[in-house]
Amino acid sequence: MAAYKDKVIWITGASSGIGEALALDFAKRGARLILSARRESELKRVGDSTKLPELDLMLLPFDLNNTSNASALAAQVINKFGRIDILINNGGYSQRSEVMKTSEEIDRQLMEVNYFSYVNLTKAVLPYMKRQKTGHVVVISSIAGKFGFFLRSSYSAAKHALHGFFESMRLETEQFGIKTLIVCPGKVKTNVSNNAVTADGSKHNEMDPSHENAMSSEECAAEIIKGISGNKEEILIGGKEILIVYIRRFFPRLFRKIIRKQSPY
Repeated sequence: MAAYKDKVIWITGASSGIGEALALDFAKRGARLILSARRESELKRVGDSTKLPELDLMLLPFDLNNTSNASALAAQVINKFGRIDILINNGGYSQRSEVMKTSEEIDRQLMEVNYFSYVNLTKAVLPYMKRQKTGHVVVISSIAGKFGFFLRSSYSAAKHALHGFFESMRLETEQFGIKTLIVCPGKVKTNVSNNAVTADGSKHNEMDPSHENAMSSEECAAEIIKGISGNKEEILIGGKEILIVYIRRFFPRLFRKIIRKQSPY
């Protein structure tokens, strides 16, 4: 618990799901938190739930669809706390639409939110971490970042891109004491499927059956914190579905047979 006492931790996508669970867990560990999300009312609810004093809590709402002001956002954090120890890039949304039915606009939005926002926020934070000679960047990817899947084309593409960018960044920044963790969750019981975008941009508005009995957000958050504490470079989190990552690596022909039989939901 003491490892995170007074650590300054910035979490995006903090208004629900994994982000909310991380915020509540870190608050119990004595961390100082910056919570970001688009929905300000939900962000306030989570902030109140942490029971942190104003001195140790900052609500910084913004839309991941536009992070052109990332440097200004990071400066606000530094103005209050003086440092940023951990950045957790968690915000984003999924997809439930076929390639041929999905517009370029939706493709670009998925990349903007799930890839470029992570890149922009991280670039804004890195100079401060370099000056501190310490820092930890956490990237919430997905097992969809390991292979493509039905109805997930641009979402999966964005997650694949995260691996390429942040694996490269790790090599360049570890000399400055900056660590990078890529987290690949499988099925977690959140609103990710409800909020997934369809071909016309509307919400899917359904909980996928495969998520109904999945791991809880709290369990996932605990595994992420364990990964941070253990200085892991990449972790897979979930149930039996994460085995498919290993099957793809070691038995690619079997993987191709299995993946074609899976339900998109």
